[in-house]
Amino acid sequence: MVLELPVAISILASGIFLLVGLLSGIWKFSAILKSESGTAHPYIDIAHRASLLYSFASLVLATLVYFSPYSEAVQLIAISTPLFFFALAIATYLYHGFVKDTENQFFPSSNVGNSVMVGLIIGEVGGVGVLIWGFLESQQWFGA
Repeated sequence: MVLELPVAISILASGIFLLVGLLSGIWKFSAILKSESGTAHPYIDIAHRASLLYSFASLVLATLVYFSPYSEAVQLIAISTPLFFFALAIATYLYHGFVKDTENQFFPSSNVGNSVMVGLIIGEVGGVGVLIWGFLESQQWFGA
């Protein structure tokens, strides 16, 4: 069965995020075994958990976009924006876990970091909002 591109992208992203979550879980376990405190670096733990959570969030997005009445272009923008920010967040967590440079990437704050977070908020909430609205329209919950 060939899926529409926005649905296929979201399902593929889900699988990739799940795989990253599993692999970072191995890294986390290894770090726990090597640590005197019995814990992994906080960002290894965050990368592991976020990857697993984003994998399931991507399946929710796939379901929402499947029912979207909008054009493929709108669907691609609505699905790609949150998926991009999910991937960016995971990559950032993996980086901080690897270099062990911080335990709080937001402190001290910076204009660049704050700008990225504003973009993330707008992109993720906006993309998901469009998909939820499209689902509601497709179900004719607002009359038709």
